[in-house]
Amino acid sequence: MNDFKALVQWLTQAITDKEQFHLGYAAEASEFVRFNHAKVRQAGQVQQASVNLKLISDGRHADLSITLAGDPELDRQRLADGLRQLRETLPLLPPDPYLLLNHDAWHSHNEQAQPLPELAQVLAEVSQAADALDLVGFYAAGPISRGFASSDGAFGWHQANSFNFDFSLFHANGEAVKASYAGHTWDSAEFARRLQQARDQLDFLGRPLHTLAPGQYRAYLAPAALEEIIGIITWGGFSAQAIASKGSSLQRLYAGEQHLNERVTVQERISGSLSQAFSSEGYPRSDVTLIDAGQASGQLVNSRSAAEYGLSANGASGDESPSALQMAAGDLAHADILKQLGTGLYISNLWYLNYSDLPAARLTGMTRFATFWVEDGEIKAPVSTMRFDDSVYSLLGSQLEALTAERELLLSPSTYGQRNTASNLLPGALIKRLTLTL
Repeated sequence: MNDFKALVQWLTQAITDKEQFHLGYAAEASEFVRFNHAKVRQAGQVQQASVNLKLISDGRHADLSITLAGDPELDRQRLADGLRQLRETLPLLPPDPYLLLNHDAWHSHNEQAQPLPELAQVLAEVSQAADALDLVGFYAAGPISRGFASSDGAFGWHQANSFNFDFSLFHANGEAVKASYAGHTWDSAEFARRLQQARDQLDFLGRPLHTLAPGQYRAYLAPAALEEIIGIITWGGFSAQAIASKGSSLQRLYAGEQHLNERVTVQERISGSLSQAFSSEGYPRSDVTLIDAGQASGQLVNSRSAAEYGLSANGASGDESPSALQMAAGDLAHADILKQLGTGLYISNLWYLNYSDLPAARLTGMTRFATFWVEDGEIKAPVSTMRFDDSVYSLLGSQLEALTAERELLLSPSTYGQRNTASNLLPGALIKRLTLTL
């Protein structure tokens, strides 16, 4: 943080009276380990930091990303070079009619410093729990830092430790069970439980496939499967711009023409999450209830949507998607899932989701990995890959029977350029009828 503050102080003195700046900061110190056949195949560390400099003058603005070297003098020189480039660029640009700056000198500071496990401990526990298994996985852990400062005196700092172990167990026949364990604090007992559950499911994959005809079936969607549905909804579903331009998949929900089950309450909950409490545009972020007991509530508004549609910005990202989404828990105990399902499908994962009818919030996709046929509360056989086609207003509305009391924290496994801080905290969902098409 001190290095970032030093750059902010230098920049404050370097700009002219007619100039303003935003300076964003991103850094990580990460350990990465790849596993194959439950053995370490690749291990390494990444330490990196960068800033994004936005220069603003007379309604014009331009951005530049700068990689930091960790040397104060060299980093100041890189920032000075970037400032010069942006000064040369600004006169070439037209004024931005939707530029809406926040001139408040807000301050935000959050550090989540829960200690992460030693890598040797993680490797030992993975080796012990995955003994004799064909485990393929990826482990990433370490602190992630984010910062923001503006020429108006705003300053935000966020640092959080986290880990994410994304893994699959493969059967000799080529089928697989996919699972993950992620969070702030490593719990050896919880990790062992997660892997044992995957191991138990793996045993069923050796049985002959159960063939299903297209039709409607009771189904349980594990949190990872529900995340795929939630994930596609967030493609503009809660976006103020998409709602105002009638392009949101939840348009009918926000218009009051449709509703979801009263069990469904969804929040963008920044408090205690891995996401920072400020946006790259310089707006503080707070918790937003998006769906309240099945009814549309808030929406995600960035500064451009606020300027265009006369709304109040609430610190949403550029694409107005949630980055710390939570769905309220229900009352279905984990131990009772199969009993309550009775006869139907246990779906661990979904993939290849897309809209088959966006205005109707109708989705299509396919089952993936461990999907099982359950009879009288007992897993009987794996089910071959099937395609579903159903509406969000059915799956999370009229056909939603229960949500689990336990929720799973699912962190984004993306490491493209840098580790992603997005997360979803979700229950599992028991559905009365899910429509399979082929």
